Amino acid sequence: MRTFEYLKPASVNKALALLDLYGDQAKLIAGGTDVMVQWKKRIISPQVLISLRNLAELSFIKFGGGLEIGAGTTHRALELSPEIREHFPVIHDAVSNLGSVQVRNSGTIGGNICNAAPSADTAPPLLVLDTNVRIASTKGERTVAIRDFFRGPSRTVLQTGELVTLFSIPAPLPRTGMAYSKHTRRKAMDLPIVGVAVLLSFEEDLKTCRKAAIALGVAAPTPMRAANAEAFLAGKPVDKTTLLEAGKIASEEASPRTTIRGSAWYRKEIIRVLVRRTGLICMERAKGAARS
Repeated sequence: MRTFEYLKPASVNKALALLDLYGDQAKLIAGGTDVMVQWKKRIISPQVLISLRNLAELSFIKFGGGLEIGAGTTHRALELSPEIREHFPVIHDAVSNLGSVQVRNSGTIGGNICNAAPSADTAPPLLVLDTNVRIASTKGERTVAIRDFFRGPSRTVLQTGELVTLFSIPAPLPRTGMAYSKHTRRKAMDLPIVGVAVLLSFEEDLKTCRKAAIALGVAAPTPMRAANAEAFLAGKPVDKTTLLEAGKIASEEASPRTTIRGSAWYRKEIIRVLVRRTGLICMERAKGAARS
């Protein structure tokens, strides 16, 4: 029988000290929705599990000039936050359709990002929001842009002895709409075949694109930004036609693979459709924000 030692430090500093002590023998666990599945499948075999569960230092949502989210914040806490729903609806879109209520009550945004799955629902929203990731160790702290955080499937820039503590998001520009859409095989706790997040900021005419951000999940080895599609939209009047063209460009930038859940060509077609569909939602939300 495989066994492991379960440690529950009372603070982030104590967790970091344990990481230093046990090194590669240890694995961090927060909600456990990814870690325990990997352990049961024998993908990982840590000798020590270091729990971050219920650490108040890591579980918070703070609004100021922008938004700060502690890495230990559960998806359910984000889903139930009226401020997140009003001011950062792209995050609400993602977490409210992630797994079941039970999974959202346990799983954390930090765990979802650090697992580094191409299908991570929270990754595209954080990418379009130009999020910065704060990383801590006993040696100090460093900050990495989330677009530089992922290195490949299940691979990040995290080094031995480091953990993610915070996601920092700048305030959106005025007249901004943002949304996340995912395509699944069924409407029941399913991973996305493709996930698309779009953020559009408009000039005062509420038609001309001031800034565009498009992020794709399950479209490459890591969650990605569609830079060419973003550049195409910048400075143009946004309508169904320009969004359809942006979707085509984004699908050409993507490099999805064929899996049991979907073929590469099908994922490209869904990207084309979802960029347009999600962009239209952004337009309506931007108009609503401008009226409020």
